[in-house]
Amino acid sequence: MSLEERARRERLLQHAAARADACRLCAIGSLRRNNVYGEGDPCARLMLVGEGPGETEDRLGRPFVGRAGELLDKMIAAIGLAREDVYICNTVKCRPTLDDGGRLRNRPPTPQEMANCRPFLDEQIEIVRPDVILALGAPAAKSFLGQDFQITRMRGRWYDGPHGIPMMVTFHPAYVLRQGGMALTQTKRLVWEDLKAVRARLDQIAHTRAAGEPAQTGM
Repeated sequence: MSLEERARRERLLQHAAARADACRLCAIGSLRRNNVYGEGDPCARLMLVGEGPGETEDRLGRPFVGRAGELLDKMIAAIGLAREDVYICNTVKCRPTLDDGGRLRNRPPTPQEMANCRPFLDEQIEIVRPDVILALGAPAAKSFLGQDFQITRMRGRWYDGPHGIPMMVTFHPAYVLRQGGMALTQTKRLVWEDLKAVRARLDQIAHTRAAGEPAQTGM
């Protein structure tokens, strides 16, 4: 990717982030500290999409920087990538919260919140144009595949994402961290299988592109 193209995409993402920061369509837009738009390589081959910012992300204005973010970094490293090699974002850019006796707690984003924020996500995908999308957790998967998506039965498969981009769904790192004992071992094994499939697909697309053949997008 040329330096000019990289700079162009960076400018587009910066302008889109400013528009997202000004958005107040949802009530959480007036409750959050920071708009957590996304970060990473504007020319990334892999885009990771989570559900929404948590408390640490809201405070720092960056996606996946808490305990779940540390695990995500290890997941990425396991398939030979660094955080700066990928693009990381969420279905919603503001922290979804509920008032628990005067204290704000995390919650999954509502379908309406995801719908309100979807234009920002679609714009990110269009600008970055990744080869593969990895959706992290059920809410992220449902934003692409509908509310009937069941992650325990339907993760680990290839789906057609936006613009025909191949998309895989795996468990959210925060879900992995909540497991214990045999459940943790089993969940880690499933996530590793999904990550290996993502690595293989990236390699396949790179090989096809190097050979000058049209890349296969959907399954």
